[in-house]
Amino acid sequence: MTTDQYISPLSERYADEEMQRIFSEDTKFRTWRRLWIALAETEMELGLSRNGEPVITAEQIEELKEHKDDINYDEARAREKIVRHDVMSHVYAYGLQCPKAAGIIHLGATSCYVGDNTDIIVMRDALYLIHAKLVNVIAKLAEFADVHKSLPTLAFTHFQPAQPTTVGKRACLWLQDFMTDLEDLEYVRDSLKLLGCKGTTGTQASFLELFDGDREKVSQIDPLIAKKMNFGSCVPVSGQTYSRKTDFKVLAVLSGIAQSASKMSNDIRLLQHLKEVEEPFEKDQIGSSAMAYKRNPMRSERIASLSRYIMIDVLNPAVTAATQWFERTLDDSANKRLAISEAFLACDGVLNLCINVTDGLVVYPEVINRHLAQELPFMATENIMMDAVKKGGDRQKIHERIRELSMEASLRVKKEGKDNDLLARIAADGSFGLTEEELEKTMDPMLYTGMSSVQTDDYLRSYVDPVLKKYSSELDDNIEIKV
Repeated sequence: MTTDQYISPLSERYADEEMQRIFSEDTKFRTWRRLWIALAETEMELGLSRNGEPVITAEQIEELKEHKDDINYDEARAREKIVRHDVMSHVYAYGLQCPKAAGIIHLGATSCYVGDNTDIIVMRDALYLIHAKLVNVIAKLAEFADVHKSLPTLAFTHFQPAQPTTVGKRACLWLQDFMTDLEDLEYVRDSLKLLGCKGTTGTQASFLELFDGDREKVSQIDPLIAKKMNFGSCVPVSGQTYSRKTDFKVLAVLSGIAQSASKMSNDIRLLQHLKEVEEPFEKDQIGSSAMAYKRNPMRSERIASLSRYIMIDVLNPAVTAATQWFERTLDDSANKRLAISEAFLACDGVLNLCINVTDGLVVYPEVINRHLAQELPFMATENIMMDAVKKGGDRQKIHERIRELSMEASLRVKKEGKDNDLLARIAADGSFGLTEEELEKTMDPMLYTGMSSVQTDDYLRSYVDPVLKKYSSELDDNIEIKV
């Protein structure tokens, strides 16, 4: 491990090895070579010739394939110091290994042929990995929601006590956001198209020259390359690059996941403050260097922290897309190297944490019940008023008396720090005609959770379960966090 140079914490602390591999130099340059092979094969299959003789032979293709994975990095790096061009440095290095094919590598192409097509391929591969982890978050949340679908809990609007819900129903709010993210991811991933091979300004002029003006053959280049690289198609028109709006669309998906994760993590942090729900806390984990008793929600805080980075990072491709000049400028390149890869690594870390947290959430029903008991008498007043009217009371007078007693009980709670005694006050007031036993029957929290448990069950059965069944092969219980 290097300790005297900067290492991105996204690699060191957060993202898994698989996501790092997808954005590695090896993946990048091996993909370049696959693309060069695809281009050479396509040109050979379309009959590229000079003076009646084939320009590219099967022997040259085989030579390229023999060395597609054993990249000679030393030669490439040494060459780049001289020519200051990464693509031409790797064309040169590949040619050293393939002397018979050296002259036909990258034939007719511009740098964006390997650069842009590789970016699309890498992003699609990374989206598949994000998809799998997102499915696992959904699975963990669905299990949690199902277990706690009938556990009443105090709901909040404006973080003020409101009509009760259930713990499972609240989890479905988080779950539905992630389900939306999954739909968005699938749409964007499955709509990705390769750039293809369109030349310096997107006109394919170099290929029209190579094929002696044969437009029919030139029009077949992109479809053949797309098929060889396992894509349905290439973009129909482009400048030298694919539209940078594509990068924004991809990062917008990651931003959406970050928004959902941050919302959930913030709720968990607030619930942990209330001591109702707690994220996993390991036996030897330290919550604070100063306060040994503390159990800080550090994983949920880390989710919020990394999510914030992703949500801000999505501005990079947005600005890049808006500031590309005509057929291309190069002010996108350095930014893309950072913005795209680091957004994916951060999102990978966020989802690892989400899986960990949702898999080990601890619920404290007694604390939840205590909080409900403090607020439920106020929420039950409408039912109490109806019962009092049935006993012969005057609705308007009963309403006013409940208001007065509620204010008195509220002051007792707030000013004196005592329990809510509203029910005792009502029972002692003869105008209601209700006993404490009759009033206690109105204190069943499930009377006030509405359709919460039914909604939760319906949502899980009708929407979530089919998704989990469809992607059952992606479920994995071995995802761990590093720190």
